[in-house]
Amino acid sequence: MDRTRYDAFVRTFFDCDPKEITQIFSELLDAMRAEESLPPGHYLSQNYDTAQANPEIHVLPGNLKDARDAVFPYFWGTDGWSSPLHLENVRGPANYASLIGAIACLLKNPNLCTDSYSQRSNELEVKAITALANLVFYHTVDPWGIFTVGGTISNLYAAKIGIEKVVPGAMRTGLRGERVAGIVSEAAHYCAHTIAGWLGLGTDNLHEIPTDRAMAMRLDLFAAKLDELYTQGVKVAFAIGTFGTTDAFGIDDLAGMRTILEDKAAKYGVPVPQLHADAAVGWGLGFLNEYDLDKNVLQLTPELKPVVAKVQQMCKGLRVADSVTIDFHKTGRGHYPSSAFIVNRKSDLKYLARSKDDTPYFPEADSRRDPALFTLETSRPGLGPYTVMASLNGIGLLGWQMLMARSLELADLLKRKLAKLDYCKVLNADTCGASVVWWVLPKGRDAKAIFDKLEAGQLSPEETTRYLTEIRRLYNKRDRTLDPARDARLSFTTEMGYRPGGVTVPAWKAVFYNPKTDEAIVDRLIESIEEVA
Repeated sequence: MDRTRYDAFVRTFFDCDPKEITQIFSELLDAMRAEESLPPGHYLSQNYDTAQANPEIHVLPGNLKDARDAVFPYFWGTDGWSSPLHLENVRGPANYASLIGAIACLLKNPNLCTDSYSQRSNELEVKAITALANLVFYHTVDPWGIFTVGGTISNLYAAKIGIEKVVPGAMRTGLRGERVAGIVSEAAHYCAHTIAGWLGLGTDNLHEIPTDRAMAMRLDLFAAKLDELYTQGVKVAFAIGTFGTTDAFGIDDLAGMRTILEDKAAKYGVPVPQLHADAAVGWGLGFLNEYDLDKNVLQLTPELKPVVAKVQQMCKGLRVADSVTIDFHKTGRGHYPSSAFIVNRKSDLKYLARSKDDTPYFPEADSRRDPALFTLETSRPGLGPYTVMASLNGIGLLGWQMLMARSLELADLLKRKLAKLDYCKVLNADTCGASVVWWVLPKGRDAKAIFDKLEAGQLSPEETTRYLTEIRRLYNKRDRTLDPARDARLSFTTEMGYRPGGVTVPAWKAVFYNPKTDEAIVDRLIESIEEVA
């Protein structure tokens, strides 16, 4: 081999050249700054057939600018959600403290499987998990957990623990013909079905409990379902309570679920199922746990203070959960992936544990701290702990309280303005979160009376179809005619989590995750509704 050529190649791609790297990074930042001045763009042209037909692997070694050029068209064609007009879903722009953490992580590229692959980055994960655990469980004694690639995987960990509780040894011998079930609410994230299928329970054995108008699981029906399953000899492995549904921000009564689970387990002489809190969306409300409403240093409005008081009460339910899912890339405005699975008691990880004989690649693994002995993944990036700790400490508790309170403030403002329009109906008036779901019907219709009739079962199928069709038609009309420079981008959900009389209820949807969104955007949103109704 030509060593001169080889050494030049190595210097290009494996020696750190701060000048060249920072120049390219500066160019990418300039593109980001330009994007921040633009309204949300429509999708740029995408041609998957061309992408597949032209993978474009260069033959000759190039340089870092070639690397930049290979990805830049796609970088520019990807929306960073920086515009304050983005109200579509539970996503906002990633904060720049998170970016600092991500850069630090990527420079070292640790694998969080064992200490030997990650050194102090493994320690940072413990620190980040404990900080989040104290936030949601509220100063818990012995938490533990890991960062995963997404909320679905985090929920899967909880379900697997539940299976091991009710079918000991299932990790090695399988379910052995046992009838095993899980329970969620009808408003829970659809990933619960994915989990039931992938873990071998079967989606038919995942039972959905109807919700009330606040999109919270009905505890009377939850208790009845447990009686039904236990009477049939079914082993209930887990119950997942949702702390912030994706559409309407419904919050299940976790404390009530805990009481029922323990009472029914004692009655039937069975293990208590795993009580898991899917707080992927709602966990950030915990930042308001210690906000002093009497001192009110943020000068919250009189309208908002009762909302925050209700949030503080709801957050108490998280303390009784066995485990929790947190998506920091949602409420935390962090970088993907930064999901975490956290157990309230470290001892529960024994249900996932493997021996060193099962992990021969890691003979040095220490069961006291090395996640490789219980994780699903062997390769886990360090982005989660790095972005989380950089964000938590860069922004600070008061900063997080400002972000959360502002989201609640704007959502509450939109709800109050919509409530004044006869042809609109806010569907999640009883929830406390960043999301608003509502109906818009043609002017002249009494949307609130129509919804009451739907709940009472007083609408014919034809009437129901007509009204629900009108709601979608008006949404589509606004979407076609909106001014991209000043009209907020909304989304439409075909089922917002509440099914009165078994009817799936569609809705318009706005989510206040962008910290730059303001009252003027809410006012213009109301105007745009008046123009299309």
